Amino acid sequence: MNYILYYFFVFLLGGQGYCTLEMLWRGRTHYSMFFAGGIILMILFYISAEMKKTPLFKKCLLGAVIITAVEFIFGIIFNILLNMNVWNYENVPFNILGQICLPYSILWLGLCFILFKWVIKDKFILKSQA
Repeated sequence: MNYILYYFFVFLLGGQGYCTLEMLWRGRTHYSMFFAGGIILMILFYISAEMKKTPLFKKCLLGAVIITAVEFIFGIIFNILLNMNVWNYENVPFNILGQICLPYSILWLGLCFILFKWVIKDKFILKSQA
């Protein structure tokens, strides 16, 4: 039960964090980004807990790939299938279907560095009860 509450809290924190970043960066957000941010932060916390001995750069690279993948999946669902036009990267270099692009993936790498280096610390990782 502790893990459910723990990851629920992490989900809420990630959702709020992602929406806050979007409001600061773009001046607007969308409810779908709350869910994307929640999923992403839960995965990043899991990576931090399970890959303690993995070098920081490798964790950051994996985190950036995961954030980009989640953004791509949400883009396909909300922008293409549901035609909600939440974002469009068509004018950004090295984009795929206007949903993800290399410059933002590099920004996600930097965000992961900040998260893994200074935010997601061992004292915040739920320890096993066993």
